[in-house]
Amino acid sequence: MSNSVGTQSADDLPQGLAGPRANGHAVGLDRRGAIGLLGGMALGAVLAGCGSSRSGSSGDVNKAGGAGNAGGAGNAGVAGNAASTDNAGSAGGASPDAPLVRQISLAEWSLHRALKAGEFTNLDFPLQARGTYGIAAVEYVSTFFAGKVADESYLRELRTRCNGEGVRSVLIMIDGEGDLGAADAGPRRDAIKRHVRWLHAAQSLGCFAIRVNARSEGTREEQMDRSADGIGTLADRAQEFGLTVIVENHGGISSDGSWMAGLMKRIARPNAGTLPDFGNFRISKTEQYDRYKGIAEMMPWARDVSAKSYGFDAAGNETTIDYARVFAILDAARYSGFVGIEFEGKTMSEPDGIRATKRLIERFGVRA
Repeated sequence: MSNSVGTQSADDLPQGLAGPRANGHAVGLDRRGAIGLLGGMALGAVLAGCGSSRSGSSGDVNKAGGAGNAGGAGNAGVAGNAASTDNAGSAGGASPDAPLVRQISLAEWSLHRALKAGEFTNLDFPLQARGTYGIAAVEYVSTFFAGKVADESYLRELRTRCNGEGVRSVLIMIDGEGDLGAADAGPRRDAIKRHVRWLHAAQSLGCFAIRVNARSEGTREEQMDRSADGIGTLADRAQEFGLTVIVENHGGISSDGSWMAGLMKRIARPNAGTLPDFGNFRISKTEQYDRYKGIAEMMPWARDVSAKSYGFDAAGNETTIDYARVFAILDAARYSGFVGIEFEGKTMSEPDGIRATKRLIERFGVRA
């Protein structure tokens, strides 16, 4: 890995962040140990209550030790970002008696207006996160790399800036690199090839994962087959980098929680998981999936979650999403890991929206 100036074993992490140990390295509980014993029953209760209608060292903080990524190489995420051993998924699930440890990260999309306006660049993002908002973990968006995905000097500079600010690079959200569930095999293979470039970039930055989209066409079953082929093949490649591939509910059929759960079962890779976004449940202009049911359905495979926000009332509550209900679902799943702030509101400034979201999730015990 380029520009590596230090390592941090799992033993250097707080107990809640590292999870159980094996041979000095953090390992993930499988579904039987995490969700199956406790979280599975709790999640079943949550699902029953949901509507079924569709409406390192100090020198290199980015090489934190692993919570069970296949081939981890020090690139794993915080607690619970571990592979399931039975293809049913328990990533993000802490053991029944372990404390839940959740850390705030900042999704770069929260500042997309400022970035697009040229107020600062992707290289400045770590300083913005740490210096302006007191957040020490970041989630990048590929479109803000300005074509520098294969630029080694650029990646070294970004990692150096992260290290200088004490900021952890969590993942890169990949957009605009082709459909991994394309109907034709040729475009699908091309999309895989384009995504592999981002595996190298994510490894160079010390991320534990890349986030991808399950975009496809055809019948429900055809889309699942095609997406499972493309994303599963990419996950196989990701193992070579010690990385995880996580899929977000991001419009279309991917906003159907039951379809996403079926996709995870079909992919059946230890380093493939989900990134439940609290807000993205619009399947089409006329079809909205039940957000709470969808989150619960994806949680058994969750390696990260996006705390989407749009606006707030006078009491600081999000006006679209019931955060108490969402965090009850996370609790039922025994989720420990990053909670990424992703503000998308238009009625307040990006800085105010980020701060309001941070205050809100801090109420639920998430720490910066």
